[in-house]
Amino acid sequence: MIQNRKDTLKQLRDASQVWDIIVIGGGATGLGTALDAASRGYSTLLLERSDFARGTSSRSTKLIHGGVRYLQQGNISLVLEALRERGNLLKNAPHVVHNSAFVVPAYRWWEIPFYVTGLKLYDLLAGKRGLGPSRWLSKAETLKRIPTLKDEGLKGGILYHDGQFDDSRLAVNLMQTLLEQGGKALNYTSVTGLLKSDGQVTGVSAVDTETGEEFSITSKVVINATGVFTDSVRQMDRPETEPIITVSQGVHIVLDREFLPGNSALMIPKTEDGRVLFAVPWHNRLIVGTTDTPVPTPSEEPIPEQSEIRFLLKHSAKYLTKAPTREDIRSVFTGLRPLVKPAREESTKTISREHTIITDSSGLVTITGGKWTTYRQMAEETVDHAASEARLPETPSITRTLALHGSSVELRQDSESALHLYGCDAPLLKKLTGEEPSWNNPMHKDLTIIPAEVIWAVRHEMARTVEDVLARRTRALFLDARASLAISEKVARLMAGELDRDEQWVKDQVSVFRATASHYLPG
Repeated sequence: MIQNRKDTLKQLRDASQVWDIIVIGGGATGLGTALDAASRGYSTLLLERSDFARGTSSRSTKLIHGGVRYLQQGNISLVLEALRERGNLLKNAPHVVHNSAFVVPAYRWWEIPFYVTGLKLYDLLAGKRGLGPSRWLSKAETLKRIPTLKDEGLKGGILYHDGQFDDSRLAVNLMQTLLEQGGKALNYTSVTGLLKSDGQVTGVSAVDTETGEEFSITSKVVINATGVFTDSVRQMDRPETEPIITVSQGVHIVLDREFLPGNSALMIPKTEDGRVLFAVPWHNRLIVGTTDTPVPTPSEEPIPEQSEIRFLLKHSAKYLTKAPTREDIRSVFTGLRPLVKPAREESTKTISREHTIITDSSGLVTITGGKWTTYRQMAEETVDHAASEARLPETPSITRTLALHGSSVELRQDSESALHLYGCDAPLLKKLTGEEPSWNNPMHKDLTIIPAEVIWAVRHEMARTVEDVLARRTRALFLDARASLAISEKVARLMAGELDRDEQWVKDQVSVFRATASHYLPG
């Protein structure tokens, strides 16, 4: 199934090749868009300048949700769309998306009817796609579900259900499904400009960042799906184009599960500055987040501000019996949100997460905004626009019911297995350990990653760097930054054997990874 990188690059050298659609950007939106296009039968090429889901799409709060916050804001249409797409994902990718219970604690009596009413409306909007009815919990029931919740003044809680997932693993599955549907995808291939004829975009110029080889690639339409870097691509078309993106930063801290044992997540609907705060069990760790801090310009590796870390620690201490400290933080990860600028100035936390599709006079199609949960709907609409712009044969989308690579309900139920996220690939990965028995041994006492996963990531998931493996094919960097640093050289040597790299490459990879991992340490 997996494409050969050399063969794909050879195809790009063919000057006679005219693609139906080129998609720039390998995050959730770009991958979803390319998959939708390829599954309709359009010849499709996706280009990503670094790795798939390296930015925002691997740094979410790990929730597939309708958005209780958007319900509070009165954005019913966005909630309905997200709840519908949540249902689609639970059917199409059950190995990486699952039902999770959330508890909203109530410390004032008036909060009980207020939140029960709101969450019952959430249930009503979900309809048959609901994951379980919300209900009032007594104080005793609330503490049974979250035993480390502060009980002083606690009146009870409200239980509701939403979706949870592994974001970059889903992105990898989207890439794999794209290839299975006949599309092509390349990471580490940067678009450096747009090709134009008579004022119309006719393709892209690109460079293989591993070798420096340059390409001119022709297509009938180009889609810009670059998230926080949307404006830079639009300015390749017209340098005078006014920016449409405002960027905000969200920080999460990762703690041990002792801070929130059990299977329920904690949702604080409103902190002192109006933000929503989650404490979510994930891969036997606890994710606490997120913040919402405006940043002036996007960067590939955003850095958490110390004030954001203090905010998360402070608010965790307000609700948990054991207050986490900086020393308890296993990892810190930071993501950027591409928010479409409103007509008037607003706080970034109040800007709508609805998506925007723009077709410029040159024919460049841009999709931006939105969120992980609604990526598929965004993709369908974008391909509709692009196909119309390029006068491609009209073909309906099939992704609403398209099972994604790895899809397996049975293997998802075996959640105790460290390999359950691989779905149908798990037995094949397990079989890989037969090549070398040591490939089945955990690489670090605080992580579940085994060498076979490194080999699999290179052979079947287009991993090219140590960071690709430790940050996105596995989640080691997000779960424990120090432990991932400790195994980085072992990972580099395993990859070097697969990629035919030398000792200098190993040293360079370890050095680069150390620099990246430093941003995941609390400081």
